[in-house]
Parts: sequence; C-alpha cells; structure tokens
Amino acid sequence: MKLHTKFSRQLCRNIELICDFMGNSSDFVVREITAGHKHAALFYLDGMTDMQKVQDNVIRPLHDRVSSDEITLPLLKNAILDIGEASFTQNFEDALEQILSGGLLLLLDDMDEGLVISLPGWEERSISDSKTQPVVRGPQEAFTETLRTNTTMVRRRVKDTRVRLTTMKVGEKTKTDISVMYLHGVADPKKVQDMISKLKNMHIEGVLESEYLEECLHDKQLTIFPLFYNSDRPDSIAAGIMEGKIAIFVDGSPFAILAPAVFADFLQSAEDYYQSFVYSSIIRILRYICLAICMLAPAIYVALTTFHQDMIPTVLLLSLSAQREGVPFPAFVEAMIMEVVFEILREAGLRMPRTVGQAVSIVGSIVIGQAAVEANIVSAVMVIVVAITAISSFVIPSYTFAIPIRILRFAFIGIAAMFGVYGLTVGILMLFVHLSGLHSFGVPYLSPFANYKSSEQRDAILRFPYRTKKHRKN
Repeated sequence: MKLHTKFSRQLCRNIELICDFMGNSSDFVVREITAGHKHAALFYLDGMTDMQKVQDNVIRPLHDRVSSDEITLPLLKNAILDIGEASFTQNFEDALEQILSGGLLLLLDDMDEGLVISLPGWEERSISDSKTQPVVRGPQEAFTETLRTNTTMVRRRVKDTRVRLTTMKVGEKTKTDISVMYLHGVADPKKVQDMISKLKNMHIEGVLESEYLEECLHDKQLTIFPLFYNSDRPDSIAAGIMEGKIAIFVDGSPFAILAPAVFADFLQSAEDYYQSFVYSSIIRILRYICLAICMLAPAIYVALTTFHQDMIPTVLLLSLSAQREGVPFPAFVEAMIMEVVFEILREAGLRMPRTVGQAVSIVGSIVIGQAAVEANIVSAVMVIVVAITAISSFVIPSYTFAIPIRILRFAFIGIAAMFGVYGLTVGILMLFVHLSGLHSFGVPYLSPFANYKSSEQRDAILRFPYRTKKHRKN
C-alpha cells in the first residue's frame, strides 16, 4: 500500500491502514468515539500532543455539542470544536506527517476526508542565557530548541512588516521544519530565492542540527573555514537580518544560521554594539592580535629556535639555551606534545560534567605543565608559549571559527619545523590566497577588505559611532 493512498469512506478501513502505516507503535493512540450518532476516530501520538487540549477542545465538544447525524467536518471546525489551527486532508501522507509533528487527525465514518488539528504538547526548554556567546552588557536570553519560539524572539526585536518567513520541511526521514527569515526590500531577492530553492530541493536523509544544512549549502567549496555564521543569540540574528542577511532556523536546534557570512563577522561580538565605540574598537583590534598569536605563536618559536637563532637577542637566546639544556626533544616535538596535551585537556573539560570539567582542565594544565618541565620533557618557555596560545584562542568570539584556527596552528608548526620563517611566510600567503577564493553565498569571504569597500569600513575592524552610519532608505 502506497503512503499517498486516499482515505476510504469506511472508517474501519482507514483505521486499519493507519495502524499498518504506524506499525502498531505503542505510543500511537487510536481513540474511537461517537459524535452524535456518527462513528468517529481520533489519531495522535502520546507525548507529542497536548492531552488536556484533546480532552477539553475536541472530545468534550464532540460528546456535548453534537446531536445530529448531519454532522460535517467544516461544521466541526468552524462551530463545534474549540480549536485554532486546523486543515482538511484527503490522503494518508499528509495526515501522518501532521500526526508525527504533534497533530491530531479526526476521521468520521462515511467520509473520505479528515480534519487535522494542531495540538502540540511536548515539553520545551525555557529561555535561558547564552552559553556560547555570553555578554556582560546586553540581552541575556538565547534561543531554545523550539522553532516558533526562536522566530518569535527575532520578530519581537524587528517589528517591521517587511519581515518575511518561509517554512518548509527538509529531510526524508526527519521531515524537520526549517524557516527562512529575511527583510524584504533589504535582502537580495536573488539570494533569497536561491536559498529557498536549495533548501526545498535538498536531498538529505535527516536534519537534526543546523550544521547539516551548512554542509549541504557550501556549494562544493573545500575549506575548513565556516562559510555561514551561527549564533544562539536573538539580537545577533536580528542585527544580521536588518543588514540584509538571510536567517535559517531549524526546529530542534538552538542555533540559527546567517548567510552570507564573511571573515570579519566571526571576530565581532554582540557586545561590541552595547559598549562605547572606542572600547569596542580596541577590543576588536585585540581579537585580531590574539588571532595571529593563536595561529602562529608556537610556529614562530619553533622556526626561530630551529633555524634562525641569530634573530633572537643574545640574552634571551642564552636563557632559552639554558632552559632547553637536558630536554631530549627538538622544539617541534616539544610543541606538538604540549599542543596535543592541551587539546586533550580542552576536550575533556568540554565533555565532562560542568561541575568538574573546569577544575580538570585548569588543574590538569598546571600539574602536567609543571611535571613536564621538572622531568625535562619540555622547556618552561614552551609551556608559556602554549599557554598564551591557548588563552588567545578563547578571545575569538565564535567557537566555530576557532576550530579551523586550531587546526592551522598544527599545520604552521609543521611548516616552521621544515622550512623556518620562509616557509611560514609562504604558508601565510597561501592562506590568504585560499581565503580570497572563498565565497559565502556569492559574497567574497574577505569582504569588505578584498574586494575593498570604503563604505563598509565603518564596522569592519573599527566600530564607528552610530551617528556616522548611513541609514537605509528602502
């Protein structure tokens, strides 16, 4: 039996087919009742549907208000049942899809049409503060795993009639609700249509998190850098929408996606706009410095101590030589050992229970670093370099963007061990060439630096005062 089969006029036949489709699952409820003098049946999933509303808004009105055999579904929908969102359907596929989304299906005997009522009733996580992008000053609420709650939080901030929302289902098995939000007249219409078309035509088994969509929307660009910005902060997504970007919300994920996204977006924080423009500009410059330290500090140390000792001041060189005396490994092996150990401690701290995770990472770093120096496995300077590198990585606001920087750090250490400063220079140039060739939904990844746009420099590295920004007239 095919899923798109239409309903029969015999209620018992419809009940049999629906039970076969659902495989007689233990949480699937079929409740047969009498509406007036007509036989009816309700179909829903226990736990997915609000049982109190089923009882008060559907079952009780069917018992108390129906007294005639001339009962019809339009009459039930418009006059008898106390329901809001409801629609008619004539085939099993639409009906089962609604049931699996928390709806209730009402079928009457001698009718080949059903009434699907939206009565979702699953447990939802309450709105809390952002765990991945916290701020000192500014809104403290973050998205939840409920799609409509997330879109509402953005609409509450952007009270504009031009805000458009398009919802669809993606995933052959999960049939996940995906919503695309944009500001009509500000967002590029071609990009909006392209985004919606790609999502509707996406052939994927399931979507459990927004990352599933990011990988499928990459346009076959091979890179470790994120081409879409993700955030669990409603204010960040609202700001992106006002700038003409497209937001994608995934039911079940507390992270929304913004496209297009450029390099500078990942080094900006929501708090930049809640503090003085002078302070925000200084902090942004500091982030770029920390980005360079995080990616290159261990590699520069390896290159200088291995190939270019003459570039190190004499007093410092003597101090480094004294510390490295007795260390059996070259600087490259030292760096790799300490970096790998720190990455292990970082991941352990993230995966362990929160009450002990931070203690393990902090105590582990101190104990292992001190023990390694005393055992002459690594030098004290190497521990300092790795510690500064690790701390600098935490300054980067986007965790997603910090991951490729950590990967590149290992690559640059290897290049420095083989080719010294010259190899590092070539490696950095190759990185810039790679970044210059990337596009995020048609926008150059290094925009507005390359291609250079003077009109957008007021909010690139430095943040100019709000009064100097040009407001959109459309």
